[in-house]
Amino acid sequence: MVTAYVISITPRPIDLLPNLSIAIAESLPVAASVGVAWALGSPALRRLAYWQAAGLMVLFTALLTVGAARWTDSFVWRSLPLALIALTAVLVYFHTLGRALSPAVTEARLQALQARIRPHFLFNSINGVLGVLRAEPQRAEEALMNMADLFRVLMRENRDLQPIGDEVTLTRQYLDLEKLRLGDRLNVLWKLDKMPADALVPPLVLQPIAENAVYYGIEPIQASGTIEIEVTRLRSELIITVKNPFLEQAGNHHGGNKMAMSNIRKRLALHFDAEARMVSGPRDGRYQVQLVLPYRKSLDPKAMV
Repeated sequence: MVTAYVISITPRPIDLLPNLSIAIAESLPVAASVGVAWALGSPALRRLAYWQAAGLMVLFTALLTVGAARWTDSFVWRSLPLALIALTAVLVYFHTLGRALSPAVTEARLQALQARIRPHFLFNSINGVLGVLRAEPQRAEEALMNMADLFRVLMRENRDLQPIGDEVTLTRQYLDLEKLRLGDRLNVLWKLDKMPADALVPPLVLQPIAENAVYYGIEPIQASGTIEIEVTRLRSELIITVKNPFLEQAGNHHGGNKMAMSNIRKRLALHFDAEARMVSGPRDGRYQVQLVLPYRKSLDPKAMV
């Protein structure tokens, strides 16, 4: 913005660089002062409407600029537009940052992302029960009872982190339902001996990965396949690893797979910011998804059992 303003008032191109240097030198002290004033005055400014606070900052900037112009013997008409440009940048930055970090906005984003998972999960689970309904009605009835418990958990307002054990239980129930449909084609190897039972994770973070492992790793192959799920702790990090059979032509990078991975990445960012990461791709002939989360400890004694 400062560059655009300087270009607009510079008649000769040869004067552009000197004028730009002067403009930056004059605007930086004002911008820094405005930023400090905004930070120090933010407790009082938060009690006002945003545009009322912005108006006060504009008035403060104008007074500051006039004072600075007299002190430095520069022209007010030249300094004031630069100061207002600097103020606009500061206001836009803090307004955008405040909205992005707002708890209400974060919660709404989490709810929207989790809502995208639930209908897909419901559809696939019902298909699993339908696959054995006629051939094994008793087994289907037991599965429906398990589904009722499963969906009761899924329909809760899951805003907060939950114990890793709850997520593992949910994923086990889902994979049991899929085994109804796939039979001996689906095998699951759990490696949980080093899992910290008190670790906290976002809800519905493991099940969608297991679902992808079934639909893009097990279904495309005719023979039986194994999904490996390992949860372990390494110092201050919780590591969740899921491996499944990989066939390049089977479409492990299918659009649905990318959508689920993107969903999880966004929720990890909302919960942990840059502290969490997810890496996925072929490795040693299998497809691997690995989540690395900060180890957060549950204070609930039941979660440690």
